Amino acid sequence: MIVALTIIRYPKKYIPFAFLAMAIHRIPLWATKKCTFWKLLGCGKNGTFDINPDYQQWGLLTVWDEEVSFREFQNTSFIAKWWKTFCEETWTVLLEPIEAHGKWSGQEPFGSPKIKDHEGRVAVLTRATIRLNKLKSFWSNVPRAATIMAQSKGFITSVGIGEAPFVMQATLSVWESIEDVKNFAYKSKDHAEIVKLTRKENWYSEDLFARFRVLKSEGTIMEVDPLSQIVKGK
Repeated sequence: MIVALTIIRYPKKYIPFAFLAMAIHRIPLWATKKCTFWKLLGCGKNGTFDINPDYQQWGLLTVWDEEVSFREFQNTSFIAKWWKTFCEETWTVLLEPIEAHGKWSGQEPFGSPKIKDHEGRVAVLTRATIRLNKLKSFWSNVPRAATIMAQSKGFITSVGIGEAPFVMQATLSVWESIEDVKNFAYKSKDHAEIVKLTRKENWYSEDLFARFRVLKSEGTIMEVDPLSQIVKGK
C-alpha cells in the first residue's frame, strides 16, 4: 500500500480555481478505481495547523495498492493536468503505513498494519472530527500543542490539513524516529495533559492515528522541499 499526500499552492489570481477544484475534482477521483481512498483537503495559514485557512494552499491525500498506479495518476490524470495549468508549486510525500487505528469517514483507509521493527524517520497522521460543542476547547489548546511539537526533539516538519474548516482537522508531522514521537506524545507533560483532556471531555466523534515509513519526497512548497535534507534517493 502507498499513501500519497500532495500539497498544492495556487497563485493568488487563481484562488477561485482552487475552490472550483474542491468541487469538480471529486468526479475524476470517484472514477479512479485504483485509488482506494481519497480526501480533498484545505490547509491552515501558510500550511500550518491554524484556525485561519490559507486559500492559496490545498491538499490531496490518496491511497493506492501500488506506486505504479499513483504514478499513472500523477502523470496523466485530469487533476495532474489541472495542477500544471493553475498551480505554482506541488509537493508530494509518499508513505507506507506501519501502524494505524481508528476510522476516517467510517473507513480504515490504511488497514490495520502492525510493523514493529521500523527504524529511522517516521511520519505521523492524526485526524479527528470535532464535536460542535467541543470546538472552543479544542481550538483553545491548538497553539499550545503546536508549540510543544515544534520544540520537541526529533521534530522535522508538519502540515495542517482538513476536510472542513474548524470541524474536520488533521496534522501530518515528520520525525527523526519513533522514539522521538513517543517522547513527545507520552513524556511531554504539557502534551500529555492535552491528551487527557481530549479523552476526559470527549472532544472527538471520530478520530484516527497512523504512522508511516517515509519513502519519497518530491517537489517544493513555499520554494522548499520540507524533507530535502532527510529523504535520499528522490
